[in-house]
Amino acid sequence: MDIFLQQLANGLTIGSMFALVALGYTMVYGVMRLINFAHGDLVAASAFVGLTIYTQVMGQATSLAAVIAIFLLTAGVMACVGVLLERLAYRPLRTAPRLSAVVSALGASLVIQNGVMLIWGPQMRIFPELVPQVYYTFGGVVISLMQVIILVLSLVLMIALYLFVEKTRMGAAIRAASIDQDAARLMGINVNQIIVLIFVIGSSLGAVGGLFIGLYYRGITFNMGWQYGLYAFIAAIIGGIGNIPGAMLGGMLLGLFNAFIAGYVSSTWADAFTFILLIVILIVRPTGILGERVAEKV
Repeated sequence: MDIFLQQLANGLTIGSMFALVALGYTMVYGVMRLINFAHGDLVAASAFVGLTIYTQVMGQATSLAAVIAIFLLTAGVMACVGVLLERLAYRPLRTAPRLSAVVSALGASLVIQNGVMLIWGPQMRIFPELVPQVYYTFGGVVISLMQVIILVLSLVLMIALYLFVEKTRMGAAIRAASIDQDAARLMGINVNQIIVLIFVIGSSLGAVGGLFIGLYYRGITFNMGWQYGLYAFIAAIIGGIGNIPGAMLGGMLLGLFNAFIAGYVSSTWADAFTFILLIVILIVRPTGILGERVAEKV
């Protein structure tokens, strides 16, 4: 029972990070019907940007104000990078065949990944310990302060995003643009601004996810975006890509699944079982758990 509860806590922590990254994939796909393959590399880049801000801007300060500043500055920088990515790699191809945008996304992914390698080097970098190593024990289950922060902050961000999309005028505009961009334009919605907004939100959430990955695992590499981006992409598909609550649910489920496989089988088999899970879900429910079947336009 202790192993079950321990893996439950670990799975929810990992799942929170997957969910934050998956939201970037699902928001872009929901409005643009585009798989932003560069999103995982933006997440990796955010960890290195956060490391640089910590060493070069904040003077390696570890106070609460400094940590908050690192998160805010990193999210701001990555939001600008996300907007730049949309303007340079995706907007010129918005009316082009879908395959052109996919190729552009793959190219952007390689550019970002190689850019991170050229700037920060190919070797693994150790992320600073910004959160004290404090552990809590509940009936044999050990949870670190870092896990608590990841769980709570991820939950707050996901609830805030959900309320923003469902309860605000701007959120209504995002939902309208995701259903039909032409109709949204006729209703006076500036679709270009909406697309910029989703890149700002998605990249900022991905930046928080990237910092969490650095803080939790400590070791960061220039090519880690492929692995975490793939997991987040799978989480978005499992939940129903294009569906915001689906990305949150998919991230949590995938994190729990990976943790239980690592705890009861072997961490070496985690990737294989993850893809088996994905295949099973796509066979049983091709649109994902919360995805809706959409009729093709003719």
